[in-house]
Order: sequence, then structure tokens, then C-alpha cells
Amino acid sequence: MNPSHPAPPSPGTVLVLGGEGFIAGFAIAALRARGWRVLRGVRAAGRVLRGDERRCDLVAMTVPAQWRDTLSGVDAVVNAAGILRASRRQTFDAVHVDGPLALARACVEAGVRRFVQISSVGDPADGPFIASKHRFDAALLALPLSAVVLRPALVYSASGSYGGSSLLRALAALPSGVAVPGDGGWPQQPVAAEDLGELVARALDSDARGTFEVAGPQRMPLRDYLLAWRRWLRLPGARVWRVPMPIAGAGVMLGEASGGGPIGATTWRMLRRGVVVGEDALPRLRAAFGFVPRALADALAAHPSQVQDRWQAHLYFVAPLLKTGVVALWLLSAWAGFATPAAEIERLAAGSPLAAAAPVALARAGAGLDLVLGLWLASGRWPRACLALMLASVFAYTLAFGLLLPAQWLDPLGGLAKNLVVLPALAALWGLSDRR
Repeated sequence: MNPSHPAPPSPGTVLVLGGEGFIAGFAIAALRARGWRVLRGVRAAGRVLRGDERRCDLVAMTVPAQWRDTLSGVDAVVNAAGILRASRRQTFDAVHVDGPLALARACVEAGVRRFVQISSVGDPADGPFIASKHRFDAALLALPLSAVVLRPALVYSASGSYGGSSLLRALAALPSGVAVPGDGGWPQQPVAAEDLGELVARALDSDARGTFEVAGPQRMPLRDYLLAWRRWLRLPGARVWRVPMPIAGAGVMLGEASGGGPIGATTWRMLRRGVVVGEDALPRLRAAFGFVPRALADALAAHPSQVQDRWQAHLYFVAPLLKTGVVALWLLSAWAGFATPAAEIERLAAGSPLAAAAPVALARAGAGLDLVLGLWLASGRWPRACLALMLASVFAYTLAFGLLLPAQWLDPLGGLAKNLVVLPALAALWGLSDRR
């Protein structure tokens, strides 16, 4: 760097809660572009913190004193943490109200000069997600702390997606057209995540206070939103496939019950109500921060789609189907291993080195392993560890039986030959299991 043109002084150090999340990533990028030193607030359960991380466990840290060390050297805070579904440990009150309120009170005590809360538009009647967010918004603004609340509408990004935004991309990429619940007429006012991040950075630099709704300048029905994404993905066809509301609603409820669906009951109610902001929202943003988000077409035009975007959209529905197929295959293999008579197992092993290696016991043990792995993958816990063991076991089976029972390669029903497909399928599922 030319010493005659020194870098401008840093605005300070900002702590960003939810630092590993989708929206937080764009806020962090915008903050760093403006010279902030960013500390990412993470739960970091069971691992050592990196140099740019601070421990922020909203469930466990419920009194201001517990935040004292976390706030050491921090000048400002951005809270981008949140959950769409509650669990026994992570409740809406704990994550959205109790933990953040303890943090905000600690900010008052520590003299933190600015606090930006990323909340959400919506009606508290839509569910506890919105209700809890808005309760904290009110409590934050009642404190003697310079604070601003940003309530974004439907957030998207051309550079990536997560959760519900990934589902909407996938619905836009179906063969021949897009799929919409009902007539797809529910109004949306989407906002680019990059623009939301820019507003977060500008909010830290401003002295504005209060609540601001954040959205793009254009309202559109959900079907037009999806068609815009289809054009961006450069896919042919513009037909709108209408999914009957009972079927769409049943899918949402199934996902809610399993805890794995991308759209929960709260998001479903919000979409049907329409995710839009008030008529004065954009003028207020311009007056307070000198910036308003771009229209969807402008944001998409700034980031042309690539083949990876089409892969992600097309594979979205393939991933759960592939997982279901793998689970079914492992459970069927376990059943076959237990149900095959001992005499048949001994006949197959006759004349091979396996005949002297207790083939029946080996078959039953293999069936037990397949049962454990199949149920493990079905549970959804640590899927990559499970898939790694599946890969290792299939590779070992293929190598051992391929050498010791080479006739199995010529089995007309597949035998060992099917493993030439199973191995890359498991590798693909390992990659697709990262849903963030």
C-alpha cells in the first residue's frame, strides 16, 4: 500500500450473532467492505474457537454477566441469530428473547455504542417465530441503547440459497414450468440478501433508531417470482403447475412434523398472507440510510446464473429421494441377511475361502451392520459420518467378495455389479447432505 495514502481508520469491532447463518454471511461481507473488524458469534459446541469467533450461546447465556467476556473490545453488535423451528433445548423464547435481551442489557453495561437487530416482517398471529422476534424488538428499543431493528421480507440471493429459498428455486426449475400452491397469487416483495447486508452496515454507521421494514421496490405474485427465477436459471418453458392447496398444506405439515421440511407452519402462514411491507417502508429507508434495495430483476441481472445454480435447483428434490432409496436398500439388505437360511449361505460359500470363515455368522453380522446404518441414516443425525461408514462397508464388501467369490460379478440380478453404482451414489449423497 502506498504510505502516502494510508487506509482509513477502522470503524471498530462488531460482533455478529448467528455468524454461520445465511443472512449473517452477507452482513459480514458488507461490514468488512466498510472497514469493520468482524467477530462472528457462534455456539461452537465441542470445538475450539477460531481467531475471529466469540462464543455466543443464546440458550445458555441468559444473564448479562455471562456476556461480559464476549463483549470485550466490541463496539457494536448485529443480531442475525434465529430459528424457524423450536426444539426441546432451543425454544423461541430462549433464542429470540431471553438470550438476546441479556446480551442487549450487557451492551448497555459495557458501553457498546450500536446494536442492529435483524428481525422479520409479519404478524405475530402467524406464529411464535414472529411473535418472539417482535417481543425482543420492543424490549430492545426500550433500553437506553442506540439500536435499530430491520424487518426484512422474503430474502433471496443469486449467489446462494438456504431453506425455503432453496425450495422456491427448486419449484422454479421443474420440467416445463414452475409449481405453485393454489393459484400462486400471494403477494411477495422480495429483498436481496446483499442489499440487506448493505443496510446492516449503513445502520451501524447511522444514528437512526426504531423499526424499519426492508423489501425491494416491486410487489409481485408468488408465481411471477418463481418465473423470474426460472428465466434467471435459463430454463425453457413458462407453464405454471398448480398444486392443490390440500396437497401443498399436507406437505408443509409433514415437514413440520418431521422437523426436516424447508417451510414450516409459520412460513406457510406468512406466504399465504403475503410477505410485503408498508407503503412508507422504502422512503423511510432512503431517509435514514440513503439506500433502498434493488428490484428483483436488477439484482438477478447483476449475477448471471451458472451451471452450478441449475445443479442445485435440479438436485434439490433428488437428494431426499436418493436418501430414501439408500435407507430402503440398507434395510432390505439387512432383512435378506437375517432371513436367508443358513444352508443357502453355506451353499453359496462352498468351495471358496469363505467356507472356513463361519459364513453364516458373517452374513448375520453384516445384516446387523446394515440395519444399524440404515436406521442411522434415516434418523438424520450426523449423516456424513453414517455415509462414510456406508461407503467403507460397501467398498470392503465389494473387494472381499469380488476376490473370494468372483462368480458374483456375473450374477444376472446384479450381485456385486450394482455396487459400481451404489458407491458413487453414496458419494453424491454425502455431498448433498450439507443442506446449508
